[in-house]
Amino acid sequence: MSDLSVNGFQFSAVKAGIRGKDRLDLGLIYCEREAQAAAVFTTNIVKAAPVLLGMERLANGRIQAVMINASIANACTGAEGMANAKSAAKMVASALGISEELVLVSSTGVIGQQLDMTCFEKAVPGLAAARDVGAAQKLAQAIMTTDTVEKTALRKIKIGDKEVTVAGIAKGSGMIMPNMATMLCFIMTDVNIGADLLQEMLKRSVHKSFNRITVDGDSSTNDTVLVMASGMAENDCLGSLEAQGAAVFEECLADISLDLALQIVADGEGANKLVTIEVKGARTEEEADGAARTIANSPLVKTAFFGQDANWGRIIGALGRSGADFDQARVDIFFDNVKMVQDGLGLGIKAEEDATLILQKDAFTVLVDLKNGPASGVIYTCDFSIDYVKINADYRS
Repeated sequence: MSDLSVNGFQFSAVKAGIRGKDRLDLGLIYCEREAQAAAVFTTNIVKAAPVLLGMERLANGRIQAVMINASIANACTGAEGMANAKSAAKMVASALGISEELVLVSSTGVIGQQLDMTCFEKAVPGLAAARDVGAAQKLAQAIMTTDTVEKTALRKIKIGDKEVTVAGIAKGSGMIMPNMATMLCFIMTDVNIGADLLQEMLKRSVHKSFNRITVDGDSSTNDTVLVMASGMAENDCLGSLEAQGAAVFEECLADISLDLALQIVADGEGANKLVTIEVKGARTEEEADGAARTIANSPLVKTAFFGQDANWGRIIGALGRSGADFDQARVDIFFDNVKMVQDGLGLGIKAEEDATLILQKDAFTVLVDLKNGPASGVIYTCDFSIDYVKINADYRS
C-alpha cells in the first residue's frame, strides 16, 4: 500500500548510518499542529530509555513529532542512554522549530548498546527537511529489523458528514508477545478527538489485537503502540463514548490494530503459517486466555505446525500445564473443521490424515473446547521453523 497520507501528517526516512549499512534506518512522523496522543507501552519491568521518556512526555496527551531509529534499542543503557534519548529529541525539536516536550523518540534493535549520537547529529537536519505527506512507506521500511516486509494499513470512515482517515505503520517479527518483539506501531488519524477518550479506546483496541499475538513468547523492552490525532477532519469533537461517531471510530481503531497485529504474526521470524488458537468452554476468560497462550507459545506445538504434523498430544499436553481447570475426558480439539479429538480421545487415522491437509495451509485455526464453562479466548501465533533459530543465532552478527 503506497498511499498512507493523513491530513496534517508528514513523514520522512533517511540513511543515518546507525545500522552501519547502506539502508534506511531513521524515520520521522510530524504533525503540523500539536496532536492529541495516546500510547500503550511494554509491561516488561525492563524498559528502554525511549519508553520511559515517552511515558513521561505523554502525560499531558499531546505530542507533535516522533523519531524512530532501527538497529539499536537503547535499552539497558543507563543514564547515558536516557541522556541520548533526550538529546535526540532535542535535535528533532530544534530542526522542526517546536517544543522539546512535544517530541518522542522510539528505538528498536539490539539491547545493551549505546546510540552513536554522531549519526543523529549528521542525519536529523536532513530528516526534518525531507518530510513529505507521501513518505510513509519509506518510514515503514526504515524501522524494519528482522522484518521481511513493511506492515501498513489504511482505513477511511465517515463521522457525520466528515471523512476520517486512519493509517498505521508497524514493525515486529521476533521477541513478540507484547502483553501491554520488538514491536512498534504508530497510528495516525485526522479525527477530532479528546486525548482521554483516545487513550481509553486504544487500551481496549490493544487488548483485542496486539495483546493477543505471540511469535516466541518474549515481551520486548521497547514495545510501543502510539496514536496521534491531528483533528483536521474537522468532525465534531469526540469527547465521550456516547458522542456521535465514537463507536464508529473505536471499531475502526480496533480493526486497523488487529490488521497490523496479524501482519506481525504472519511475518514472524522464519514463520510459514499464521495460526489462530481458540479456546472455548473455559470457566473464566483468564483461564481461556492462559490456555490459548500456553498452546500458542509451546515450542513443541509450534514445531509440529512447521512439520505439518497433526500431533494433538502436544496440544493437550500444553493445555494441561496452562493452569486452566478442565476434565481431560471432555476435551474436543479441531483443526479448522476437522475434529481430531472427542472427549479426550483421538478419532483415528482418517481424522489425522484430514487434519494433516489442514496443516498444509498457510493459515488455519486450532479450536479447543473444554466444555467446562462459558468463557472463551483467542491468541494468534505462528509456527517455529529452522530459520527462526538461524535468525536469532546470528542476530548480532
